[in-house]
Amino acid sequence: MEEQNLKNWSLDKAHSSIEFSVRHMMISSVKGRFRDFNAEIKIDPENLEMADVKFTVNAASVDTDQPDRDTHLKSPDFFDVANFPLITFTTKSVVKSGNDLTVKGNLFIKGLAKEIAVKGEIQGPIKDPYGKQRIGFDGESTVNRKEFGLNWNMVLEGGGILVGDTVKLSIHLEAFTD
Repeated sequence: MEEQNLKNWSLDKAHSSIEFSVRHMMISSVKGRFRDFNAEIKIDPENLEMADVKFTVNAASVDTDQPDRDTHLKSPDFFDVANFPLITFTTKSVVKSGNDLTVKGNLFIKGLAKEIAVKGEIQGPIKDPYGKQRIGFDGESTVNRKEFGLNWNMVLEGGGILVGDTVKLSIHLEAFTD
């Protein structure tokens, strides 16, 4: 199939989320999410390998349910939202095996890019009660925050560090088209 069979799909924000978790003091995990994001999605469900997807995340929409921590995450110590308001992800390739997908692409945070792989599962397409076609994707990836210039940390008195380097990403998306 050719690229001309790609259709535009709209992100259903009410049924989508971008979440993360990171170790705190080496003993627990702190979870958070981004509240404001969007996507340009062009796919052919019969040929997902041709998918063209670009996500844009408003870095200032980070939410960990702790306002002081969120303020710190928005500061130059972490996302530096005044200078780098957007986090983006653009697909480079998609490999499908059954319902499993591996989506490789460039993740940009604080002006730094790194190719990452998001591994997950595709569901659908299905027709909803209103006549729209819907498709879903649940995926996960792991990144090292320091590769994106998110270097702030604090050494703990008994050893170890305050914030882990490994960040687990969890992406849950639903999209629709007429």
